[in-house]
Amino acid sequence: MDYGFYSVIPPLVTIVLALALRNVFAALLAGIFLGSMTVSADVFSGVNLTFNSIVKTFASSGNTIVILSLLLIGAMLHLIERSGGIEGFVDIMVHKKSIIRSKKLACFFTWLLGIVIFTSGSLSCMVTGSIARPLNDSLKVSHEKAAFLIHTTSTPWCVLLPLSGWLGAMTGYLTSGGVPDDQAIAVLFESIPLNFYCIIAVVFALISCFAPVDFGPMKKAEERADSTGALDNPDSREEQGTASANKPADTAKPRIINMILPILVMIVTIMSILIITGKGDPTKGAGMQSLLWGSFLAVFSISFLCLVERIFTLQQLTNEILTGMKSMFGIAAILCLAFTLSPLVKQMGTGAYLSSLFSSFLTPAALPAVTFIITMILSFATGTSMGTMAIMAVIALPMAISMDVSIPLTAGAMFGGSIFGDHASPISDTTIMSCATSGCAIMDHVKTQMPYVLGFALVSIVLYLICGFVM
Repeated sequence: MDYGFYSVIPPLVTIVLALALRNVFAALLAGIFLGSMTVSADVFSGVNLTFNSIVKTFASSGNTIVILSLLLIGAMLHLIERSGGIEGFVDIMVHKKSIIRSKKLACFFTWLLGIVIFTSGSLSCMVTGSIARPLNDSLKVSHEKAAFLIHTTSTPWCVLLPLSGWLGAMTGYLTSGGVPDDQAIAVLFESIPLNFYCIIAVVFALISCFAPVDFGPMKKAEERADSTGALDNPDSREEQGTASANKPADTAKPRIINMILPILVMIVTIMSILIITGKGDPTKGAGMQSLLWGSFLAVFSISFLCLVERIFTLQQLTNEILTGMKSMFGIAAILCLAFTLSPLVKQMGTGAYLSSLFSSFLTPAALPAVTFIITMILSFATGTSMGTMAIMAVIALPMAISMDVSIPLTAGAMFGGSIFGDHASPISDTTIMSCATSGCAIMDHVKTQMPYVLGFALVSIVLYLICGFVM
């Protein structure tokens, strides 16, 4: 069934409410309800579908693993704090050894971690944020700036270095758009230097670590952190992504091992399972399974240390684990609703409708720029990059072929525009996870990052217009 303009209303209302109310949970719930009402025959069916859609979210093992891993990471971080691990880590890195001596180096450390973890955007957000947060907090990096660095080095970098599941997915999208099978890989790699949005975003994030280029709300957030020590916006009406830092237990001593061991266990486990399941090639491994096992064994290892060091009894340890999970429950609920809205938007055909709406504006020279703009709007409205790529590939690429427009240039515009929504939308899963591990409120992250991503997009549009006439 063709829902036409009605297919746009649920995601549009979700984004407007998120911005107006600064409450992503309520906005997503409203969007799911409106989407369910749109595809249902009556009110009762719509209400029933609302609940069933949320339940069906857990039918996906990938969704369930991400949510469970988020809760486990919450438990891990809580135990690290309570066992004195963070105090010990910061004491070594900042005070005794002075390995990371400044706020600039803390920001660079965060950026570099995101670059190293390139196999998955979700994995990058969760691991980078978990490891970097203690240093960022100790050196007064605002949670808004930390969230920006974590987020910008996740999916934007995964697309620029697609040596993972992204390689197969992006190649598949190219072939679905009419690129011959034997040319798809070559076209993909030719499109990477033409993915202006992702290149500008990653490079700017690096520059912002060292140079005073912050502006707008982000500059105010950094000045607040420097002058008052407040890492979060005190006026924010939304709960932070994670609980505030906990004091170590009375029986705990500062021990760096309590920070290093669980993080090391998580990283080694993730890489080992990626290699095993990928039969020697980690880029082809089971990312979700590695994330689940990595987070579980990380919690197990820090729990073992807490018992051996007699910080907690078994009963106390169980309560601490549940407390840590509880600190992530709010963000996990938001992530669940984001996963629920996505298939509803697909069922309504929002992407196809928006694409057909803009197709009349396409001309050969303007095709790459218009492709980028359409994918920006589409990905921002749906909060998904993969879904946008799938939709736009079968529309933009055949037009580029028939109009004799550069295929790599059009593909670069399509991939970059799709990442824009993943990067900018408040209903994107990586937006939510970046905030979860950095401790930043979701709408504070969106507000401080928006001038940056819009600037990146504007420069990209100009470059695509120039290239469209030149190439």
